[in-house]
Amino acid sequence: MKGIELAFLAIGAVVGAFLRYRITEAPMMLGGFSVNLLLVNVVGSFILGIFSVVSPFLNLDSHYTMFISIGFCGSLTSMSSFALETSNFLDNDYLHFAVLNIITNALLSVGGLVSGKAITNIIMQTVL
Repeated sequence: MKGIELAFLAIGAVVGAFLRYRITEAPMMLGGFSVNLLLVNVVGSFILGIFSVVSPFLNLDSHYTMFISIGFCGSLTSMSSFALETSNFLDNDYLHFAVLNIITNALLSVGGLVSGKAITNIIMQTVL
């Protein structure tokens, strides 16, 4: 990895991690279910979906992939936090919240990515 690639990766990671921290620091509860982590996972997936269409279309340099895909989206979204939250639900015998967490994070994150790609494709076909 070259120095400039490392810089793009690091800057994207810092921005994504900071944004995730700010979004998840004050829990938004829906019943006993925290939606903060779900929000960052879905938004990050949506952004990654947009970028996955825009990047090859505009023939963007790999530095932008390091910045957006790996750095920013990688640190904004969080599989480990998702796993910990699910485990905590199971440890506290909240099976219904564990299942809800797994289903909503998986379906909505994939849905966010697919939606981001679809919307971007529609916009790009309309504009061009």
